[in-house]
Amino acid sequence: MTRFVDVSNMIRWVRSQGPETIIKDLIQYMEEDFRRWARFDKTPRVASHTPYGVIELMPTSDHETYGFKYVNGHPSNPTRGYQTVTAFGVLADVHNGYPTFLAEMTILTALRTAATSAMVAKALARPDSRVMAMIGTGSQAEFQALAMRTALGVAKLQVWDTDAAAVNKFIRNMVPLGFEIDFASSALEAVQGADIITTCTADKTQATILSIQHIAPGIHLNAIGGDCPGKTELDPSILEIGDVFVEYESQTRIEGEIQQMPADFAVTEFWKVLLGAAPGRTSEDQITIFDSVGFAVEDFSALRYVRDAVDGSEFFEDIDLVANPDDPKDLFGLVGALSPVG
Repeated sequence: MTRFVDVSNMIRWVRSQGPETIIKDLIQYMEEDFRRWARFDKTPRVASHTPYGVIELMPTSDHETYGFKYVNGHPSNPTRGYQTVTAFGVLADVHNGYPTFLAEMTILTALRTAATSAMVAKALARPDSRVMAMIGTGSQAEFQALAMRTALGVAKLQVWDTDAAAVNKFIRNMVPLGFEIDFASSALEAVQGADIITTCTADKTQATILSIQHIAPGIHLNAIGGDCPGKTELDPSILEIGDVFVEYESQTRIEGEIQQMPADFAVTEFWKVLLGAAPGRTSEDQITIFDSVGFAVEDFSALRYVRDAVDGSEFFEDIDLVANPDDPKDLFGLVGALSPVG
């Protein structure tokens, strides 16, 4: 049997624990896996691009457990009543290939993306960071705010979006949770006095959400909206004035902000910072940039965490996913008796 956390159980589990508690625990699981980065199989995600969006598979394995996520990215979906991103994920036992755990990952991806941002910001942002500018207030925004409060104590949010309804949604969700929120009239206004800037927009285009004049010394820039070929948010000159950190370089060069840069443009994979193999923030005035596109190891960590967290609880069910005949060589015996007699 395979354990299955469906949408209903994922919602009930998240509500029972609280998003901030889950994000805090996810950060710990991710840090554990990033510190054993060399053990994982790594490859850029397998993508099928169409004019409508992209459908991707994100596989990895630590040679004990195999995991993958199915995920789509369709920027125009909200105008048609659909989510921009949906996902599900699987863990399997490497020793026999059987799937052991299956979970919805639309909600879980939002939590793991926020936890990834917070894990990196904890290492790269100034420790006294308390103000975050949020450029884009779509589905990911609330999770990002909670993650930065969890990791760094961010209490004030300066938000801007071209969609007033999205801003109102964000304010409605966040004010009851104790955040101070300023609604800016432009991206330039939003970033004034911010310690961290998070860009999270959905349009599949090479946009310039931020220009170099938006970036003050000491800023940590959390760029999470550029996540497929032809989709970026930053003026390329910003990348040249800061130190750029990525998850898996081969994938980020295809899908991240650095797709705009020459092939020899220098970046640092974040796992090296956690292991002390590369420097992170080295001064108060340093500009640090996290060019985040999401990577399979993060999904592996998230699935591993949920699997462990729901163990012994009421938040999963067992499903009969794999045919399992008494004689492993007699698969036909399961169905042959149903064949009509001549």
